[in-house]
Amino acid sequence: MFFKLFLIFLIVPVIEIYLLIKVGSLIGGLATVATLLLISLLGAYLVRSQGFRIITRIREELSLGRLPAAQLLDGALVFIGGVLLMTPGFFTDFLGIFFLIPTTRSLIKMWLGLWLQSRLARGGFLVKRRF
Repeated sequence: MFFKLFLIFLIVPVIEIYLLIKVGSLIGGLATVATLLLISLLGAYLVRSQGFRIITRIREELSLGRLPAAQLLDGALVFIGGVLLMTPGFFTDFLGIFFLIPTTRSLIKMWLGLWLQSRLARGGFLVKRRF
């Protein structure tokens, strides 16, 4: 697990720097910064609008006496998308927006469901208690 996390923290900044250099050389430094700011503003709008929709759906589910599990997962994914959008760079912005769009978010939820089913079928979860 530590090694995978280490690779993520090593590879993502390298991808970001590479993309910033490539885009900057194509459209110029000022246009690159302006594009990043525009994407971040769009992302902030999406986080806000999707967040309000999710909160409304959670309230509806709770008023009907149902557990809003799917909506809570949506909220977590929107939060992750917002965090990715706050990280400067094109790669993380793309991933963040991917987490915010309802259609692509449903694909992520489907993939998470399949992953969870396969882990449960293999008995792949180990719970450690620390005191």
